[in-house]
Amino acid sequence: MAGDQVGPGKAWMTHLLQAVKGKFMRPRMRTDFGTSPVGEPIRRFSATLGSVWTGQTNVPSPSSPLSSKRLYLRHPVKSDYHQWACLRAASADFLRPWEPLWPVDDLTQQGFRRRLEQYQKDRRSGRSLPFLIFRHEDNRLIGGINVSNIRRGICQSASIGYWMGEDFAGHGYMSHAVALLLPYLFDHQGLHRVEAACLPTNEPSMAVLKKCGFQFEGKARSYLCINGKWEDHLLYSVLKSDLLYPEGMRSFRQQGSVSI
Repeated sequence: MAGDQVGPGKAWMTHLLQAVKGKFMRPRMRTDFGTSPVGEPIRRFSATLGSVWTGQTNVPSPSSPLSSKRLYLRHPVKSDYHQWACLRAASADFLRPWEPLWPVDDLTQQGFRRRLEQYQKDRRSGRSLPFLIFRHEDNRLIGGINVSNIRRGICQSASIGYWMGEDFAGHGYMSHAVALLLPYLFDHQGLHRVEAACLPTNEPSMAVLKKCGFQFEGKARSYLCINGKWEDHLLYSVLKSDLLYPEGMRSFRQQGSVSI
């Protein structure tokens, strides 16, 4: 994903790939179970009609992540640096065609600290919600999802973008993670509409969106600057009303299976 931002040469890459692989703390879990959009039991958050209709926010903390049997999502913290930097460095060539250029110091501790500070500002202002994606079996960081451009008032909408480490792509993790996130955005953040955009050549990303109920809306010319170049994007969206409510729980319309 990002041209010149992997740091000063092979030594930096080697350092990152050999970074600490120690134990990572497993978050405490809620015990109120339900059924996830992907058919697995999940530990879910209690919602009230007030939080749904007024747009009142209820942001999950690192100790109470959005979780299923397979994955959990939570906001980034300082202790995520080594996993995050190693995964991004190892996947740089894989991610480069799909992302904006990274800052030169993006994979350094200073760059990660600056990223966290911006995340905190955006969360406090209600503009965005960043999430990292972890695998339950080994607490391994495998990717991320960012909810950005949150608009309230008469819009109640937001955009999502996501990335997956190269070694974890093609195993269904991203469609699973998006399916976990959407009910939280609709039920607990009070959103009406969630949007996403992808390059016309990014067929795996399109498959994720279709699997999770997004519908194609059109093409936007020179929409985003990706890898240093303004690129056309395909626009997708999913509405709160696009989801079903069997027995009071949200689930997505079945649209076949996809691994991404």
